[in-house]
Amino acid sequence: YCVMRLFFSVLILIVLSSCGNTIYIVRHAEKATGTSPAGMNTIADPPLTAEGEERALALKQMLGGKNIRHIYSTNTIRTTSTAKPLKELFLNMPINIYSNKADSMDLFIQQLKGIKKGNVLVVGHSNTVDDISNKLAGSAVIPGDLNDNEYDNIFIIKRKGDKYSFKREKYGPPSK
Repeated sequence: YCVMRLFFSVLILIVLSSCGNTIYIVRHAEKATGTSPAGMNTIADPPLTAEGEERALALKQMLGGKNIRHIYSTNTIRTTSTAKPLKELFLNMPINIYSNKADSMDLFIQQLKGIKKGNVLVVGHSNTVDDISNKLAGSAVIPGDLNDNEYDNIFIIKRKGDKYSFKREKYGPPSK
């Protein structure tokens, strides 16, 4: 009787755990900058710095065992480069490109909510990770855009059925 009860308890836990997933949201890792004499950034689509490449590897280490089945990134070098080590770990899983334009964001959020199996990585920007996190969580869990030098946050949205919970953690080396 105890073995049968244990079996059904484990079966129920497996079924319940399959009714949810986790969405990991990060800002791209540290990017190269070039400035003009007027102080304007002169690199339109900058690559990652050595520190950024190190952070991208730290992201791979952190999420490598987390059942990532979907990777989303905007179409910039810094965001796709942040996701690339994880993509390569999973035998070149595709990086799905999403638009971070305001008129496309609601459609992207609905797309994320429609993913029922497997965990998700979303790589965005200092002015979009708050919007994505807040819309998924259903409340203002991040009060505004991230600071320009803030790269070490990972925002974790767990879905169980139609409920979403939010947590913020740090990863990689501390931002400078």
